[in-house]
Amino acid sequence: MAAVNDEAVLLERAKAYDSAALGLLYDRYSGRIYNYIYHRIGESHLAEDLTGQVFLRMLEAIQNQRAWQTSFSGWLYRIAHNIIIDHYRRRGRAQQTSLEDTPDLPAHEGDPMETVAEHLSQEQLRAAIKRLTAEQAQVIVLRFLEGLNIAEVSKVMRKSEGAIKALQYRAVTSLREILEEE
Repeated sequence: MAAVNDEAVLLERAKAYDSAALGLLYDRYSGRIYNYIYHRIGESHLAEDLTGQVFLRMLEAIQNQRAWQTSFSGWLYRIAHNIIIDHYRRRGRAQQTSLEDTPDLPAHEGDPMETVAEHLSQEQLRAAIKRLTAEQAQVIVLRFLEGLNIAEVSKVMRKSEGAIKALQYRAVTSLREILEEE
């Protein structure tokens, strides 16, 4: 209960442009927002840039008195989702990467084949998620990669919990079919 009250106080201070409160909110949520964006985009530098944009939009919304109404974290995820959509609209879905731009696999102790296999499976999963509908991809990332529960995903996506459960079922089924094709 104290954590909820602390968060409520922190959010009220943020609405009053308290820089310390804004910094604490950034520290508290930036990692989660970065992970969400990274799982949808797959590029670390771009995910960092887009995460910064989320917090800039948060500040703009506070200045224009269009801040969150209920769930602050749900509101941040909604901003992140909109930024991702804007990104894809600007760039289009097709992406080409030159070999010089591909990230190096970090050297790990142990079997290099396992390192490559793990990296490939992550890339395959990311590619498979990109083949889902936007809503299906969003529910997969929020539920399984970000670890949000059904109620939290429901708030972020502005759908009923029943709709989220049905969407999750369809998304998992589609993801399984895509992965079995490959």
